[in-house]
Amino acid sequence: MPNMIKASNFEEYVAHFPFEIQEKLRILRKLVKETAPDAVEGISYGMPAFKLNGKPLVYFAAQKNHFGFYATPNTHEAFAEHLSKYKQGKGSVQFPFNEQLPLELIKRMVSYKVRELSN
Repeated sequence: MPNMIKASNFEEYVAHFPFEIQEKLRILRKLVKETAPDAVEGISYGMPAFKLNGKPLVYFAAQKNHFGFYATPNTHEAFAEHLSKYKQGKGSVQFPFNEQLPLELIKRMVSYKVRELSN
């Protein structure tokens, strides 16, 4: 699967992936939109991105074997214990394709970031 996808919107982005991955990307998108209804959707750094009040909220992407989820370092630090079982980088976490997405955890992370950007 390509690393940097050229897409101008979410549907163009997901079209690059197999059906199972498309389904999970759509689930992630729906979760973010429901949790942060005022967020503005777009593509940034070649992946689906959401901004709130003009500031980055979250990004996510399908990679070779995992979904990358990016909610900035401070959000990841706040959920460090819950994310400890996943491979991480500074401000990123990898959710393997062969595991269920931790939707409740992702929702809590998005809510945390919404509160931070609303202050």
